[in-house]
Amino acid sequence: MQLTVLVDNNTMIDRYFHGEPGVSYFIECDDKRYLFDTGYSDIFLRNASKMGINLLVLDAVVISHGHNDHTWGLGELVKLYSEATYEGYGCKKPMVIAHPDAFLDKNEDGLDIGTMLSCNQLAKSFSLRLGTDPIWLTEKLVFLGEIERNNSFEVKTPIGKTLRNGIWEDDFVLDDSALAYMSDNGLVIITGCSHAGICNIIEYAKKVCNEERVYDVIGGFHLLNPSQHKLSNTVKYLAKCQPHAIHACHCTDLHSKISLAQVAKVEDVGVGFVLEYK
Repeated sequence: MQLTVLVDNNTMIDRYFHGEPGVSYFIECDDKRYLFDTGYSDIFLRNASKMGINLLVLDAVVISHGHNDHTWGLGELVKLYSEATYEGYGCKKPMVIAHPDAFLDKNEDGLDIGTMLSCNQLAKSFSLRLGTDPIWLTEKLVFLGEIERNNSFEVKTPIGKTLRNGIWEDDFVLDDSALAYMSDNGLVIITGCSHAGICNIIEYAKKVCNEERVYDVIGGFHLLNPSQHKLSNTVKYLAKCQPHAIHACHCTDLHSKISLAQVAKVEDVGVGFVLEYK
């Protein structure tokens, strides 16, 4: 598997790409091509073009969860495929894979923080596969679906409200999911924001894949000014996991990275960064 960072808060030094507070990864695995999240704007398209990556050959688009910094690029992707079809370029329409709650309205302090496109709008351009159960994309790569939340220190406060069946309710972001890849050396876990809790995600990935070894974790860890209780327990958990490395980015602050570095090898991440696993 090869993962290329198309969108992150940071860019790699001497690589002249665009950055924004969002996530988008291009993933190649077993002759299949996937886009994991689409960031906040069109920069995933511009960065992919600079890197020579053709996004008209995607097999699927995987959405980690329904927040704007991970989904607002979907509209740009619809335009890309619509224009390609109109101009007669050869392209197949990718499937969009997500938790069904990813397309509910979301609001925080009066601001719309959810997706721009509804399921009905997306279905006009792409096929949809929405579910809470794990979805195997290849023999080694799986979309985890709804993450089990079993520990006592993560997911304690909601992030705004979500509109469910006409009623606004506290949003604990049940739609937050991740990918897990079964490498030769253990699990590689790919997250968006880890609203489900990075430790919950790792534990669920181990359960789904029947694999205890954790080789790497890349993505947002949702550690922005975390409580000391949450951070210390996360550090203790990773100390037990003993991953080969972690690539904490996007929504992980410097203080948290320094704390995590006490027990794990914390590597840098930025737009243009490429990771490869067997």
